[in-house]
Amino acid sequence: MLFTFNTLLKEIKEIPSSRLDELYEFVHCLNPKIKKSDSQRKKILAFAGIFSDMNDKDYSDFVETTKRTRAALFDRKFE
Repeated sequence: MLFTFNTLLKEIKEIPSSRLDELYEFVHCLNPKIKKSDSQRKKILAFAGIFSDMNDKDYSDFVETTKRTRAALFDRKFE
């Protein structure tokens, strides 16, 4: 579907003001002239310390479960 600039502007006007920061970040990261590392850095840093309240056993279990799940999801045989 081909959108025009005016169509996009009409849609943007309907977005609640509380979500405009998210919209800006998204549009900003789509711009090829902008370094993607800046927006990616902000997104990554938002998760900094997320596991700090986990004890060592829970964290180890989480890591192992993640490894097994990742291996199962991406171990596909292509024919």
